[in-house]
Amino acid sequence: MRVYVPLTLSGLAEAYKTGELAAGPVVAYAVTPALREWYLSDDIEELEYAALNRAALASLRLLAGEPGAVRRRVVVAVDVPDRAAVADPDRGLDPVALGEVRVSGPVALSKAAAVHVDADDAGEDVSAAVDALGAADHGDDDAQFIVDGAEDHELLWFATQEIPNLVGLED
Repeated sequence: MRVYVPLTLSGLAEAYKTGELAAGPVVAYAVTPALREWYLSDDIEELEYAALNRAALASLRLLAGEPGAVRRRVVVAVDVPDRAAVADPDRGLDPVALGEVRVSGPVALSKAAAVHVDADDAGEDVSAAVDALGAADHGDDDAQFIVDGAEDHELLWFATQEIPNLVGLED
């Protein structure tokens, strides 16, 4: 199963150093039955794109918890055994948790298929979205518009071999 793990650039740098995205359990996003029902699509590429976008939103939340972090969303696409990723059935249709899964055990960076990262020019909009998250969560439509503005920036695809360049580390 392909899962999308939200990170920050500093989290990606740590994963590169340790070889693990996390020791587990890891919150990730995937094509779950609830996500399929919500998006009313049978196109797996559309559904995976939706899961990727859910992870990108979670990356914004991680950035909100790291005031000094570079304002770029990061999502790592990882292949895990189907049984390792479990959706919480009690939260299946909760819009906040749509597509959310927990991956048990450690998630090795070597299992990553790709890394998705904002381009440098997204920084201003991502920063504004991070600042607006709290108000958006409380129903402020203007703040939600700002948060949604970060989604106007497509995440760029990078091969895992490019991680050192992304995080400023040498091999």
